Amino acid sequence: MKQSLRIIHGSDFHLDAPFGALPPEKAAQRRGEQRELLRRLALLSNRAQADLVLLSGDLFDGGDLYGETLDALVEALGSIQAEVFIAPGNHDFWTTHSAYARKWPKHIHIFTEPNIEQVELPELNCTVYGTAFTGPYREDRPLQDFHAPDDGRIHIMVLHGDLSPNSRYAPITREDLEGSGLDYVALGHIHACSGVQRAGKTSWAYPGCPEGRGFDETGDKGVLCGVVGSGGAELAFASLCTRRYLIQEVNVTGQAIEDAVRAALPEQVSPDLCRIVLTGERSEEPNLSALLALAAPHYYSVSLRDHTRLRQDLWKRAEEDTLTGLVLRDLKRRMEEAPSEEERASLELAARFALAALEHREDPL
Repeated sequence: MKQSLRIIHGSDFHLDAPFGALPPEKAAQRRGEQRELLRRLALLSNRAQADLVLLSGDLFDGGDLYGETLDALVEALGSIQAEVFIAPGNHDFWTTHSAYARKWPKHIHIFTEPNIEQVELPELNCTVYGTAFTGPYREDRPLQDFHAPDDGRIHIMVLHGDLSPNSRYAPITREDLEGSGLDYVALGHIHACSGVQRAGKTSWAYPGCPEGRGFDETGDKGVLCGVVGSGGAELAFASLCTRRYLIQEVNVTGQAIEDAVRAALPEQVSPDLCRIVLTGERSEEPNLSALLALAAPHYYSVSLRDHTRLRQDLWKRAEEDTLTGLVLRDLKRRMEEAPSEEERASLELAARFALAALEHREDPL
């Protein structure tokens, strides 16, 4: 009798997303790369000899799929040697006309009801539960009053939902999780990986999305892989993404803007999508077109944001017959008499914060 199972847990693939911020040809390329995720998922599952693959909804970005995407999905899921469970979410909710309604191989289980369904796997000593969205919203709590039996089996739930009591997307509370009696709850909907968490004796996790689609989904993306048993879950993050979204801050204070940007660029061409954010003080307006042309060859895609501020003369009010002038004169004198560069830098910073306070500004110059 099995006491633990090897699982792969993924969610929120959002296949056929529009990638509207990219040019049409790159958007189409990115959708093709999403299809490759499915092949890598199948390879990972088979190499790990997984018993279960749990997909917690939003596999599709919407109800309509390109033919190439459906073909890739059918081929990839069909090649997985594990039992596959899918809980449709708010983007790919179950209908009789959805891709989920087609005929699938016997090892692929798709939940179709808002009420909790269950699949018994006696050969794995396991029961897998799940539910489906049947529309874009779901305001009932799917785990409310649910409790798995204490029968010696491993009990797993696959669920698309939001760990927020007032959500419109299948709200879940920590009390629901704690009282569920489940060994593991495989959640989807949140695009950041939570890592394995505990609510009482129940383990739960969001794996996050396996491929970022914008700068609100930065960094490495993938799935969770590991072991689930009656004692909980031990899962590790496994990267699947083709490209990452990165935000790179470049402080231009005290140097030419172009030099600062050049120093921040990778030596090798990066496959990633980068947003360069200029910060700090500048003496002139940045030429964003020229900077973009400088950075573009170094990334798959790059954009720029200018968050700099115009450098102002710190001491221009020092001669005023005011409290501000008195404070600045004292700090300037002490700075000129300071014996070390470190002390002078500290006094200059003190002057900037003092001036900001005296002028009722939130940020120092």
